[in-house]
Amino acid sequence: MTSTQLLKADGILPVDAENAVLIGRVWSSAANGPCPVTLKNGRVLDLSQIAATVSTLLERDDLLAVLASSDLPDLGALDDFLNGSAGRLLAPIDLQAVKAAGVTFADSMLERVIEEQARGDSARANEIRARLAPVIGESLRGVAAGSEKAAQVKALLQEMNLWSQYLEVGIGPDAEIFTKAQPMSSVGCGDKVGLHPISEWNNPEPEVVMVTRSDGTILGATLGNDVNLRDVEGRSALLLGKAKDNNASCSIGPFIRLFDGDFTLATVEQAVVTLLVQGEDGFEMTGESPLAAISRKPADLVGQMRNRSHQYPDGAVLFLGTMFAPVKDRRGAGQGFTHEIGDRVEIATPKLGRLVNWVDRSDVCPEWVFGTRELLRNLVARGLGEKV
Repeated sequence: MTSTQLLKADGILPVDAENAVLIGRVWSSAANGPCPVTLKNGRVLDLSQIAATVSTLLERDDLLAVLASSDLPDLGALDDFLNGSAGRLLAPIDLQAVKAAGVTFADSMLERVIEEQARGDSARANEIRARLAPVIGESLRGVAAGSEKAAQVKALLQEMNLWSQYLEVGIGPDAEIFTKAQPMSSVGCGDKVGLHPISEWNNPEPEVVMVTRSDGTILGATLGNDVNLRDVEGRSALLLGKAKDNNASCSIGPFIRLFDGDFTLATVEQAVVTLLVQGEDGFEMTGESPLAAISRKPADLVGQMRNRSHQYPDGAVLFLGTMFAPVKDRRGAGQGFTHEIGDRVEIATPKLGRLVNWVDRSDVCPEWVFGTRELLRNLVARGLGEKV
């Protein structure tokens, strides 16, 4: 990381961080391993002796009381983990399943249909958008997924030969829930995010991420970047895995904010997530995604992820989707947006803070080598095997 990429604690934390209950993970140089932590007054406090993993920690019924303890070991200032002197900030999850909901906003539904029609060719996107937006775009606005109105819209669009698999999951009864990344593979705030080298049309996806324990209870939220390869998925929806799950392609952080008296699910449902992309070429793009515009409630999406047919004994996190599909021209008129190497991507909302990453190729980003097996070996070696 260069000096221009160094982050500061006050630049990534929630605006009301002093009142927020925050859970995260750091790689501690002193401990020579990952530690679940909480943050108080800018200090990183070690929770390893309470629970060696975030997954285990979140299963505690007395979690808020435990975090209120004044007897937690101090690992140092958050700034010391951001500048590398004490270690580094990790994604705030470990053993949890990493899932994502797709096509949950009207605007992104339209863009998915455009990708499908364009067969992954960004040069055709503008023409298709101009043709479809007046018809599909207006039909979708304000339609609740799975409702009688949605069924009427479906019948109308089918008559016009405009129905799509993306509209089916966007406004039909069943949400698209897919696996975004493997447990332990997500990168954190300050890390590089990866683009598969075959992609020439791609974008960030700024999202709120719900955090659940094994019984499906939603405990809090964080931010995520569901890095997306529009050309790959546009060629075929069956390439979703290749479009979504690549080295360093999932970023989560900076911290999980737990629900309490001041921060609730209702707070999350009113969040506005902003995006800022700044390129080394001087390009800049901004956007926002108000969660109030989502077509399915977060609790409904979590219920479609975790139920009697789908269990996650180590807990799970769920990306809620985004309405932001960038179309600002970058490489030339009519070519729309795509990333360039070195882009700085900032995803933010006041109550959750700011997730910042830099873009590189997935085959250049550091390889993912510290998986579940290495985690268990590390914890046993540190005498924390019984705390998992």
